[in-house]
Amino acid sequence: MKLGFKEKFAYGIGAVGKDMVYMLSASYILYYYQDIMGVSAWVMGIILLIARVFDAFNDPFMGILVAKTKTKWGKFRPWLIIGTLTNAIVLYFMFAAPPSLNGKGLVAYAAVFYILWGVTYTMMDIPYWSMVPAFTESGKERENMSALGRSCAGVGSAIVTIVTVMAVSAIGNLALGKTDSVGKEYTDSIKAYIIEMDETGAATGVVKEMNSDKNVIVNASANEFTGEISFNQSNCEYSFEFGNAADIADVISTSGEGKNDGKLDKNNSSMDFVAGENDDVIIAVYVPSDIFNAIDTESEMSLTIDSTKKVDRLGFKYFTLIIAILFVVFITITCLFIKEKSTVDVQTAKISDMFRALVQNDQAMAMVITIVLVNSAVYLTSNLLIYFFKYDIGGESWQGNYTLFNTFGGGMQIIAMMIIFPLLRRFFDTMKMFYISVISAVFGYVILLLLALGGVNSVYLFLIPGFFIFAAVGILNVLVTVFLANTVDYGELKNDRRDESVIFSMQTFVVKLASGIAAMAASVSLSVFNISNSDSTYEAVDGSLLAGLGKYIADISSNGATPVSGSSVIGLRFVMTVLPMAVLVIALFIFKARYTLNDAKLAEITEKLQAKKNA
Repeated sequence: MKLGFKEKFAYGIGAVGKDMVYMLSASYILYYYQDIMGVSAWVMGIILLIARVFDAFNDPFMGILVAKTKTKWGKFRPWLIIGTLTNAIVLYFMFAAPPSLNGKGLVAYAAVFYILWGVTYTMMDIPYWSMVPAFTESGKERENMSALGRSCAGVGSAIVTIVTVMAVSAIGNLALGKTDSVGKEYTDSIKAYIIEMDETGAATGVVKEMNSDKNVIVNASANEFTGEISFNQSNCEYSFEFGNAADIADVISTSGEGKNDGKLDKNNSSMDFVAGENDDVIIAVYVPSDIFNAIDTESEMSLTIDSTKKVDRLGFKYFTLIIAILFVVFITITCLFIKEKSTVDVQTAKISDMFRALVQNDQAMAMVITIVLVNSAVYLTSNLLIYFFKYDIGGESWQGNYTLFNTFGGGMQIIAMMIIFPLLRRFFDTMKMFYISVISAVFGYVILLLLALGGVNSVYLFLIPGFFIFAAVGILNVLVTVFLANTVDYGELKNDRRDESVIFSMQTFVVKLASGIAAMAASVSLSVFNISNSDSTYEAVDGSLLAGLGKYIADISSNGATPVSGSSVIGLRFVMTVLPMAVLVIALFIFKARYTLNDAKLAEITEKLQAKKNA
């Protein structure tokens, strides 16, 4: 009996929910803990990579548990429900870190919940994909359902990619309106330093201290005024006003940098602010040379800070809750309307089976390496994209620009999978399509780099490289699944053994491995180039950020230094474009040298397998 619309919809809506959850974790876990919660980029990179290595053992173990399960509800649906419920709960707590946590406590919290998230996600992901034979009849029907699942998963990923940043901001502001938000005025024990930056954004080593009375007003949530508090351009809105505002306005107007009312804000400066428990305050303002020279240290200075820390924390917390609820609802629909056949048997893949299948199947080995490289390149860009829009293009509308770019990109991936791929398949074989896709992606990265280096800040121009990159990614997502399936037939002919379950069980792991590698590379890059507000800016001295910032300013005066600001965006540009290009080129060479299963070869393999079955 063929599947009806009800079953197809139920299976597809489960994939939407499942990949909404996966994309939220894969794309925003680093940003949440590093940029919002302040965990070191290096530490987060290590946590993400360790979690992926742990999955190498967890995935096969979960496959064995599913295979041995026998209940009146079937093998798969019990684990699907258990995994979904536990994963939804863990996901919520993972993005709802208590604001009172800091230091080692916050690192431990991030590590525990991220590893638990991986375990519980595997608990439902393996049954979801493994259950296709349990409710389908023919090979063609199974292929169609797998393709439907992959396409709907792409829709789920696209939805989260498109709406997250804007939704977090909107939900956070709405939630903040229901919490206690207070203001605090600092007037005593304030040390304010103006630091000169050269045209490359590096500190020149010239620092001057404001000598006059200073006034600082901080608007933040009540729990932010416990212990030391710190702010900079990534977690607050701020505005400096100086007594000689007219002189500064003339300079700003002439240089064309930001507003010409004499105020300094994110458009023409960057800032570090730390207040200690005794209301001691150190302020560092990083400005270009022309503005630096215009500031009179004897004039009055006032600073107003409006914290966005609470907005971002609350936004992620409640947005994640919404996604978690939708996830549970969607998978529940899947379980209610998909009926398993009790006769289905599941082969399990041990770690030793995986290594044996790879060693004995050179085509599978070539494809696994290719998939890891391709996905690492893609995930590296997706991890760094939010930093590119926030710190490089910047501006008050960066969230809207980021959302627009991702909306376009998500749409292009879906169009590429559903329309462009079938269209190109009429004219090219799959191997040529792979070459075309990789070359298209590399070409898009070249354009992206040239636009970034050229100082372009129009999001619409960035849609041009986005077209080539996202379309290529959509086609590659389909191709690597097709290529991996081809290696199963090849392995059966070569080794007289069909390792279908073993080889496909590796797909989930290699994708996770690629995301871990990419997250680690992104974390290292953010630390090396001092992007974001993590402790890569300045380190605490004897547990005090106040002392750390003071030492940092002293070091700048002594030998120069590069504070976190837009000064490091050139490094960011190269990492998010040149490195993925290099990885894709390596993948292309490995694929070309090692993968030989073209259409003619596959037809020959199919003919020989059929002959063996008939013999």
